[in-house]
Amino acid sequence: MFSHVTIGSNDLGRAKPFYDGLLKPLGLVRHADYPNAAGYGPVGGRPQLWVLNPLDKKAATVGNGITIGLEATDRNAVDAAYKAAIAAGATNEGAPGLREHYHPNYYGAYLRDLDGNKICVVCHRKP
Repeated sequence: MFSHVTIGSNDLGRAKPFYDGLLKPLGLVRHADYPNAAGYGPVGGRPQLWVLNPLDKKAATVGNGITIGLEATDRNAVDAAYKAAIAAGATNEGAPGLREHYHPNYYGAYLRDLDGNKICVVCHRKP
């Protein structure tokens, strides 16, 4: 459905290692590394998630009502990604767990990155 998604950052020096740790348990790696951007995607794939300084040179800001949802292959990957993000300074917005009000197998965690962007890591599969 999407070609790519971008997330604005005001400090790529901190954001790049943060996203390296968050995305590793999900099988996503940094494919592109520029002074003003880093692109992540699956091993053997292409960058589909970009963390960058806004092109207009203004401060990156948080969008109210926006959540970037990242799919995990299993519940252990959700736990590992959440743990890595929290250890790197993320803010907890909902610890890993079932959220059956979405559907019976929705296992997710919610956090805010170092710039305040809301991120969800979710597995939709049965354990």
